[in-house]
This record gives sequence, structure tokens and C-alpha cells, in this order.
Amino acid sequence: MKHIVKIITLLMAISAMWIGLLEMCVVPRSQTWLLPIYFIVSLGCYGLLLVGIGLMHFPTCPREALLLQQDIVEAKHYLKQRGVDVGSE
Repeated sequence: MKHIVKIITLLMAISAMWIGLLEMCVVPRSQTWLLPIYFIVSLGCYGLLLVGIGLMHFPTCPREALLLQQDIVEAKHYLKQRGVDVGSE
């Protein structure tokens, strides 16, 4: 929920800046149509940065890995009982 609030706040701030630039004629009118495109590209870069940082700091979870392996074994056993070929073990 926190990221949604950040993104909405950022969107409102940039929209306000864009409208202000349009009204004050600081940026030539021929270039103002590019500002939303720059914003979308910047937002995409921001999202990729967050994903990259999240992947770099992704903690190792040995306990969860063991639980996942147990779930896989249980699922294979369940499917074999139902007559589904699950491949080699």
C-alpha cells in the first residue's frame, strides 16, 4: 500500500508541474507533449530500480526451501496416486 501512495503522490506532483509548465509557457509548446512520455519512461525506470534492489537484497530462506521441497514431494505422490505421470525422480 505504501508504494501505491508514493506513486499516486508522484503522479499528482508531476501532473501539477506539467500543468504549471503549460500555463507559464516555460517549456515551448512543441516540447510539452513529450513530458508525459518522459514521465512514463521515468516511472518504468523507477520500477525496474525497485525490482533490482529487491532482488539484490532478497534473503535466502532455507526453511522455506525445505518446506517447498516437501510440498513438491507430496504433490508428486498425490498425482501418482491419481495416475498422472510426473516424470523421473
